[in-house]
Amino acid sequence: MLRHVTAGVDATPESLAAAHWAAREALRRGTGLRLVHAPQRPAAVPRGTGAHATEGEWDVERVVAGVRAAHPGLRITCRIATGPPVTALLTAAEEAELLVLGSRGLGEAAGGLVEAADGLVEAAGGAVGEQVVARSAAPVVLVRAGEGCAGEHLPAPDGVSPEEIPEIPYRDVVLGLDISRPCDDLIAFAFSSARLRATVLRVIHAPVPSAAPAGGATARPPEAALAARLRPWREKFPTVPVVKTVAFATAADALVRASGGAALTVVGRSTGDGHPDRPHIGPVTRTVLHRARGPVAVVPHV
Repeated sequence: MLRHVTAGVDATPESLAAAHWAAREALRRGTGLRLVHAPQRPAAVPRGTGAHATEGEWDVERVVAGVRAAHPGLRITCRIATGPPVTALLTAAEEAELLVLGSRGLGEAAGGLVEAADGLVEAAGGAVGEQVVARSAAPVVLVRAGEGCAGEHLPAPDGVSPEEIPEIPYRDVVLGLDISRPCDDLIAFAFSSARLRATVLRVIHAPVPSAAPAGGATARPPEAALAARLRPWREKFPTVPVVKTVAFATAADALVRASGGAALTVVGRSTGDGHPDRPHIGPVTRTVLHRARGPVAVVPHV
């Protein structure tokens, strides 16, 4: 089976940003791009599209045309899915290296994920997206409207666009890491993302205060514990520069602050939490999804 990155699409600005982000990621990974649309209800279509065209087909045709124009040579396929959007996206995720969805970019004051009235990716910041993030077997990246190539790179000299000078360095990849829990898939994804971009991996760990070890033993300082956890991964990815930060703010606050200067913020979702019928995202990951300034990758791990 051919490898590919998948993006859920409709006609919203968030969807278009997600499709273009997914296209750039597919090029970085050397894979194809698959665009998936699952219309929630039939609707009128513009004249000239044919008697059998659906709203989803029309939307995807426009997205495909725009992505192909921006990324010539990229292998792009599209699928009009049937059935509930959550089911369609979860099925697509099972076949993909990565699933990319649009996000509304909720602000700090938002008390919960907002459910959209209609539309696949429009709902990705709400009920549909929350269920997909919480249940997906593949990593899911949430992208806000307006996120473009320039935002992934450091400022260009004299305002030159990164599209004109592709070698302008990427911003850092930020990883939120809880070293008290197994998370090899999470760490591997973050190191791979940094290597693909030839950039720095900034690892943030916010230790949780705990009781003193039994028997008078001395607890390992968090800086030493973090370095030990990352050592085998630094050996596996020797070309990736790593900056370690032990944050004494909350993990969510530290990650939200760091996300403002990042090409990608990577957080985890434990698949061992909760019940299959009540999927669990976790408070830190949920807060980062609400408040982060830039794309966020949520990686499932045991």
